[in-house]
Amino acid sequence: MASASPHRFVHHGTFGNDRFGILAERFARFFGTPRFIIGQTIVVAVWIAANAAAVTLRWDPYPFILLNLAFSTQAAYAAPLILLAQTRQAERDKVRDAAVQAHRDDEIKREEAFETGQTEMLERERATAEQHLTLLAQNTRLTEEIARLTVELHTAICHDGGRDRR
Repeated sequence: MASASPHRFVHHGTFGNDRFGILAERFARFFGTPRFIIGQTIVVAVWIAANAAAVTLRWDPYPFILLNLAFSTQAAYAAPLILLAQTRQAERDKVRDAAVQAHRDDEIKREEAFETGQTEMLERERATAEQHLTLLAQNTRLTEEIARLTVELHTAICHDGGRDRR
Protein backbone atom coordinates (compact mmCIF):
# COMPACT_ATOMS: atom_id res chain seq x y z
CA MET A 1 0.00 0.00 0.00
CA ALA A 2 1.51 3.33 -1.03
CA SER A 3 1.72 6.01 1.61
CA ALA A 4 0.20 9.44 1.09
CA SER A 5 2.51 12.35 0.42
CA PRO A 6 3.19 14.31 3.62
CA HIS A 7 2.84 17.58 1.68
CA ARG A 8 -0.66 16.81 0.43
CA PHE A 9 -3.56 17.68 2.69
CA VAL A 10 -6.59 15.44 2.84
CA HIS A 11 -9.77 17.04 1.57
CA HIS A 12 -12.24 17.22 4.41
CA GLY A 13 -14.82 19.44 5.98
CA THR A 14 -18.32 20.39 4.96
CA PHE A 15 -18.34 18.35 1.77
CA GLY A 16 -15.78 15.78 2.90
CA ASN A 17 -13.83 13.97 0.21
CA ASP A 18 -16.68 14.15 -2.26
CA ARG A 19 -16.03 14.66 -5.92
CA PHE A 20 -18.07 17.88 -6.04
CA GLY A 21 -15.92 19.62 -3.43
CA ILE A 22 -12.69 18.54 -5.09
CA LEU A 23 -13.90 19.65 -8.52
CA ALA A 24 -15.12 22.96 -7.07
CA GLU A 25 -11.62 23.62 -5.78
CA ARG A 26 -10.10 22.80 -9.16
CA PHE A 27 -12.50 25.15 -10.94
CA ALA A 28 -11.88 27.90 -8.40
CA ARG A 29 -8.13 27.57 -8.92
CA PHE A 30 -8.60 27.66 -12.70
CA PHE A 31 -10.75 30.83 -12.61
CA GLY A 32 -7.79 32.84 -11.30
CA THR A 33 -5.24 31.71 -13.87
CA PRO A 34 -3.91 33.78 -16.78
CA ARG A 35 -4.95 30.92 -19.09
CA PHE A 36 -8.60 31.36 -18.11
CA ILE A 37 -8.50 35.16 -18.40
CA ILE A 38 -6.80 35.05 -21.82
CA GLY A 39 -9.22 32.35 -23.01
CA GLN A 40 -12.23 34.31 -21.84
CA THR A 41 -10.90 37.47 -23.52
CA ILE A 42 -10.49 35.59 -26.80
CA VAL A 43 -14.04 34.17 -26.58
CA VAL A 44 -15.48 37.64 -25.92
CA ALA A 45 -13.49 39.20 -28.79
CA VAL A 46 -14.60 36.45 -31.20
CA TRP A 47 -18.21 36.79 -29.98
CA ILE A 48 -18.27 40.55 -30.54
CA ALA A 49 -16.41 40.33 -33.88
CA ALA A 50 -18.71 37.60 -35.18
CA ASN A 51 -21.83 39.56 -34.21
CA ALA A 52 -20.48 42.84 -35.62
CA ALA A 53 -19.35 41.25 -38.92
CA ALA A 54 -22.46 39.17 -39.48
CA VAL A 55 -24.86 40.88 -41.82
CA THR A 56 -27.77 38.46 -41.76
CA LEU A 57 -27.45 36.20 -38.72
CA ARG A 58 -26.88 38.31 -35.63
CA TRP A 59 -27.69 36.03 -32.72
CA ASP A 60 -26.65 38.68 -30.15
CA PRO A 61 -26.79 42.22 -31.53
CA TYR A 62 -25.35 45.21 -29.69
CA PRO A 63 -25.52 45.69 -26.57
CA PHE A 64 -24.75 41.92 -26.47
CA ILE A 65 -27.39 40.91 -23.94
CA LEU A 66 -26.79 37.18 -24.49
CA LEU A 67 -23.06 37.68 -23.78
CA ASN A 68 -23.97 39.61 -20.63
CA LEU A 69 -26.30 36.75 -19.61
CA ALA A 70 -23.44 34.26 -20.13
CA PHE A 71 -21.17 36.36 -17.90
CA SER A 72 -23.89 36.61 -15.24
CA THR A 73 -24.41 32.85 -15.32
CA GLN A 74 -20.68 32.23 -15.08
CA ALA A 75 -20.43 34.61 -12.10
CA ALA A 76 -23.44 32.97 -10.44
CA TYR A 77 -21.68 29.61 -10.55
CA ALA A 78 -18.13 30.83 -9.99
CA ALA A 79 -18.84 32.74 -6.77
CA PRO A 80 -20.23 29.77 -4.78
CA LEU A 81 -17.48 27.48 -6.13
CA ILE A 82 -14.83 29.97 -5.05
CA LEU A 83 -16.47 30.35 -1.62
CA LEU A 84 -16.62 26.57 -1.25
CA ALA A 85 -12.95 26.27 -2.16
CA GLN A 86 -12.05 29.02 0.32
CA THR A 87 -14.05 27.32 3.07
CA ARG A 88 -12.35 24.00 2.46
CA GLN A 89 -8.94 25.69 2.35
CA ALA A 90 -9.68 27.54 5.59
CA GLU A 91 -10.54 24.23 7.27
CA ARG A 92 -7.27 22.69 6.04
CA ASP A 93 -5.40 25.78 7.25
CA LYS A 94 -6.96 25.35 10.71
CA VAL A 95 -5.80 21.73 10.87
CA ARG A 96 -2.32 22.71 9.65
CA ASP A 97 -2.13 25.63 12.09
CA ALA A 98 -3.18 23.37 14.96
CA ALA A 99 -0.46 20.87 13.98
CA VAL A 100 2.13 23.65 13.74
CA GLN A 101 1.09 25.03 17.14
CA ALA A 102 1.24 21.56 18.70
CA HIS A 103 4.73 21.15 17.25
CA ARG A 104 5.78 24.53 18.67
CA ASP A 105 4.34 23.62 22.07
CA ASP A 106 6.25 20.32 22.03
CA GLU A 107 9.44 22.18 21.11
CA ILE A 108 8.93 24.61 24.00
CA LYS A 109 8.38 21.70 26.40
CA ARG A 110 11.55 19.98 25.13
CA GLU A 111 13.53 23.20 25.51
CA GLU A 112 12.20 23.73 29.04
CA ALA A 113 13.05 20.13 29.97
CA PHE A 114 16.55 20.56 28.51
CA GLU A 115 17.06 23.83 30.39
CA THR A 116 15.84 22.22 33.61
CA GLY A 117 18.27 19.34 33.08
CA GLN A 118 21.09 21.79 32.40
CA THR A 119 20.23 23.77 35.55
CA GLU A 120 20.20 20.58 37.64
CA MET A 121 23.52 19.47 36.18
CA LEU A 122 25.09 22.86 36.89
CA GLU A 123 23.78 22.72 40.46
CA ARG A 124 25.33 19.26 40.92
CA GLU A 125 28.63 20.52 39.47
CA ARG A 126 28.54 23.53 41.82
CA ALA A 127 27.94 21.22 44.80
CA THR A 128 30.78 18.97 43.65
CA ALA A 129 33.08 22.00 43.30
CA GLU A 130 32.17 23.12 46.84
CA GLN A 131 32.94 19.62 48.15
CA HIS A 132 36.22 19.68 46.25
CA LEU A 133 37.16 23.04 47.79
CA THR A 134 36.25 21.78 51.28
CA LEU A 135 38.34 18.63 50.81
CA LEU A 136 41.20 20.66 49.39
CA ALA A 137 41.14 22.96 52.44
CA GLN A 138 41.13 19.95 54.77
CA ASN A 139 43.98 18.37 52.82
CA THR A 140 45.98 21.61 53.05
CA ARG A 141 45.44 21.83 56.83
CA LEU A 142 46.40 18.17 57.28
CA THR A 143 49.51 18.59 55.10
CA GLU A 144 50.54 21.65 57.11
CA GLU A 145 49.90 19.77 60.37
CA ILE A 146 51.97 16.80 59.13
CA ALA A 147 54.76 19.15 58.13
CA ARG A 148 54.68 20.84 61.55
CA LEU A 149 54.65 17.49 63.35
CA THR A 150 57.49 16.24 61.13
CA VAL A 151 59.57 19.28 62.06
CA GLU A 152 58.79 18.74 65.78
CA LEU A 153 59.62 15.06 65.50
CA HIS A 154 62.81 15.78 63.63
CA THR A 155 63.80 18.39 66.17
CA ALA A 156 63.02 16.05 69.05
CA ILE A 157 64.90 13.11 67.53
CA CYS A 158 67.88 15.16 66.44
CA HIS A 159 68.05 17.02 69.74
CA ASP A 160 67.82 13.82 71.82
CA GLY A 161 70.20 11.97 69.50
CA GLY A 162 72.82 14.64 69.91
CA ARG A 163 72.85 14.31 73.76
CA ASP A 164 73.37 10.58 73.72
CA ARG A 165 76.48 10.85 71.55
CA ARG A 166 78.40 13.23 73.81
